[in-house]
Amino acid sequence: MTTTHSSIHKLNIENDLRYLQLLSRLFPTIASASTEIINLEAILNLPKGTEHFLTDIHGEYEAFQHVLKNASGSIKRKVNEIFGNTLRESEKKELCTLIYYPEEKLQLVKGKEDDIDDWYLTTLNQLVRVCQNVSSKYTRSKVRKSLPADFSYIIQELLHESSDDPNKQAYITKIVSTIISINRADDFIIAMCNLIQRLTIDSLHIVGDIYDRGPGAHIIMDTLCNYHNFDIQWGNHDLLWMGAASGNNSCIANVIRICMRYGNLTTLEEGYGINLLPLATFAMDVYANDPCTMFAAKQRFADKSYPEKTLRLIAQMHKAITIIQFKLEANIIKRRPEFGMDDRLLLDKIDYTNGTITIDGNTYDLLDKAFPTIDPNDPYKLTEEENELIEKLHKSFINSEKLQKHIRCLFTFGSMYLVCNNNLLFHASVPLNEDGTFKDVTINNKKYSGKHLLDKVDQLVRNAYFDEDTSETSFAKDYIWYLWCGPDSPSFDKTKMATFERYFIADKGLHKEWKGKYYELRDKEETCINILREFGITDVEHAHIINGHVPVKTIKGEQPIKANGKMLVIDGGFSKAYQPETGIAGYTLVFHSRALQLVQHEPFESRQKAIEEGLDIKSNTFLVEFNSQRMMVKDTDKGKELITQINDLKKLLSAYRLGLIKEKN
Repeated sequence: MTTTHSSIHKLNIENDLRYLQLLSRLFPTIASASTEIINLEAILNLPKGTEHFLTDIHGEYEAFQHVLKNASGSIKRKVNEIFGNTLRESEKKELCTLIYYPEEKLQLVKGKEDDIDDWYLTTLNQLVRVCQNVSSKYTRSKVRKSLPADFSYIIQELLHESSDDPNKQAYITKIVSTIISINRADDFIIAMCNLIQRLTIDSLHIVGDIYDRGPGAHIIMDTLCNYHNFDIQWGNHDLLWMGAASGNNSCIANVIRICMRYGNLTTLEEGYGINLLPLATFAMDVYANDPCTMFAAKQRFADKSYPEKTLRLIAQMHKAITIIQFKLEANIIKRRPEFGMDDRLLLDKIDYTNGTITIDGNTYDLLDKAFPTIDPNDPYKLTEEENELIEKLHKSFINSEKLQKHIRCLFTFGSMYLVCNNNLLFHASVPLNEDGTFKDVTINNKKYSGKHLLDKVDQLVRNAYFDEDTSETSFAKDYIWYLWCGPDSPSFDKTKMATFERYFIADKGLHKEWKGKYYELRDKEETCINILREFGITDVEHAHIINGHVPVKTIKGEQPIKANGKMLVIDGGFSKAYQPETGIAGYTLVFHSRALQLVQHEPFESRQKAIEEGLDIKSNTFLVEFNSQRMMVKDTDKGKELITQINDLKKLLSAYRLGLIKEKN
């Protein structure tokens, strides 16, 4: 290096000196900094970890957990690659089921195996081979951090030593036989199976809508809160629950109404300890003689079979909370005229004497004409009993420790969108004009569009939950409700949510919710490229937008891959309520070092059948994009971070060698 270059280099280091001094606390010597550089340079040349994408899970916890356990078929593919024709298909199926459900499968095996020690010996060796395969793309350090504490040393030895080595053969054999002889085989097998599951998927992306319809959103959230690496892009159903946990009473009423509609009381009562007794008491009193026919639960999607008497009570509770919801929403609409939702004020359009409603000059008969809690002269006023009820429900939501824990998890690991490895993830839409330009959406008298709109929305959602009560917080809480059902909401983006019409009016023309221009224009490659660039993605050739929200009706020939591969819509009907429309049971995406693959799933029968009969989800895999060269860590966003760290460490080395920073013992 010339004197001039040396001086410039020294000057640059001096400019970074404060940061480098902080960095020197982590790497206090030339040796420690050098070792870290070598380590990071090596990591850059490992294969990229596998990413797993799911969306619109809607409380279907059994299907969700199974897809998570089998990694959308990735584990089955690994087992086939490793054992090929050396194992029968039935043996490979048994091994896969064991990996998915080790505790339950072990109990079944021990009930039928004559020589359990021999089975242990064979199975342990098979699991070691699978584990060696799935851990091979990670550093030993990363694998070590994933290991269960009880078996960390033993697993490390088994993973990194080969029984083919004559010097180590007896050593490895003795480890396995001793595990069996001291009755630790069950615990060791469970630990190995869980490790295989963990290492098969490096990161999990949930592209919105964990909540509503299905019975186990709280179970899904428990799983996620303990998952090793995940992120969430909030969907409108998630935002609804976040609004409820923030104390928005309209969101609370909507959450309860949807649970009643799908006969899903488990999430509310057992999952979150929400006290529904006040609602039941109120509903039985007010609607004692009302059959509430239009409010019968969708029993085929319910979390359990209810007796007739309970179904009648659910219908009464369903109607009671629905009327309260319409009143509460009207208060927001009137206090926030900027939301532009006056068309949702329908209770004052009802002729309560004749049981009709007039909308846009047309009069329709109502399917349900009993409104004992509505004053025709002031239809949006809550009765004294309704006020008391909503106050009790409000306290129940605010004080639910489990709910608040899960919502904080949504905030910690969630956001409106994510840019990751050239993929842009958001649940529903980025509002567009007819010509494909980004639509201006006014929030608090200021216009936002494109990326800036989603950033502003993200900020408002956080303000609603975390900020102290102020006028700004009050607006933010109202805006969370708007995000659930507002026409310019990026998490909804439809002309209306036709809740009233679907309950009370037979004319299906009024049930139609017209989608925003985004859903029409996203089929065009040019539109998708513009959106990708708006969010800072410049290398658009291999970039994709990944969405959910609108189910892809495969049964009608709709395709999840749009815009010449730039758009992937992976809502294929995880929710049982959507499966008659889609014809399948959901899509997932798997992005590994060699390819991006779309996986189409058939309905999942049950966890019990998966364990007892080895019935895996039937899935078809489609290649979206193949990498001619294997994608390495250096090709990912994480790789860019590591390269920056390497450059900083090299500056630290120079600072040590130039004497600008002294080494510490």
